[in-house]
Amino acid sequence: MDILYLLIPLSVVLVLMVGVVFWYALRSGQLEDLEGPGLAIIVDDDKPPPGR
Repeated sequence: MDILYLLIPLSVVLVLMVGVVFWYALRSGQLEDLEGPGLAIIVDDDKPPPGR
């Protein structure tokens, strides 16, 4: 029963930390374009590199 006095505050702190990291990710724009990187792989770029 004594372990609850440790686990409950630790879980609250963990939830707050996850919330802060998620809020930071939203504010910094990391979740703006979720489909662009996946579609960039499919794009066929057959142009030769410059200088040749």
